[in-house]
Amino acid sequence: MALLEVKDLEVSYGVIKALKGISFEVNEGEIVTLIGANGAGKTTTMQSIIGLIPKKSGSVLYDGEDITKTPCHKIVHLGMSQVPEGRRIFQELTVYENLLMGAYSKKKDDTFKEDLEKVYKRFPRLAERSTQIAGTLSGGEQQMLAMGRALMSRPKLLMLDEPSMGLSPLLVDEVFDIIKDINKDGTTILLVEQNAGKSLAISDRAYVLETGSIVLSGTGAELAASEEVKKAYLGV
Repeated sequence: MALLEVKDLEVSYGVIKALKGISFEVNEGEIVTLIGANGAGKTTTMQSIIGLIPKKSGSVLYDGEDITKTPCHKIVHLGMSQVPEGRRIFQELTVYENLLMGAYSKKKDDTFKEDLEKVYKRFPRLAERSTQIAGTLSGGEQQMLAMGRALMSRPKLLMLDEPSMGLSPLLVDEVFDIIKDINKDGTTILLVEQNAGKSLAISDRAYVLETGSIVLSGTGAELAASEEVKKAYLGV
């Protein structure tokens, strides 16, 4: 069953068409990846889905509900959360305060403590640094904080925009392992990544974006084996 359905989505920046009528879906329980070069429209797709930028035309359905014109803060309440490109943590707040902000859409009740414990168990370094100012964390720790903050809202669908950007190869492996574990625990994943090899390896399905259009789609394994994808994105 499709948890997210994007139909004929168009987004423009002035006279420039950033998205040219793209359509795709993310089924419940899947990891789905959008790959493509810089400027292909990957981040625009994610931001338009969650309501951060306006859509020129097309529709977005989430869990059977039309959210095309739903504002961002209400979409979060419906069970969708995003880890933005560049992490975008609250630099001057502590680790704990950042996680608290991630739970703003819920009442601070018994589930907050439970969710906090889950995040600390998944990211032990955040527990060790709970009182540390977030801006003083390493890049990898900040990425973990951004992911932990998003998980505090208990999303059905977690959208991650370039989670491996700027990280060392060792930390990249760790981040992708964490994404797989989050998915195994029942969270559906929509992933935007330039690291095509890593992302396709963990994906159920994937789509290739080029200049605002979807040009290829298939299972992660199919696209990883595609000569076109190998040449353009895998350096093979």
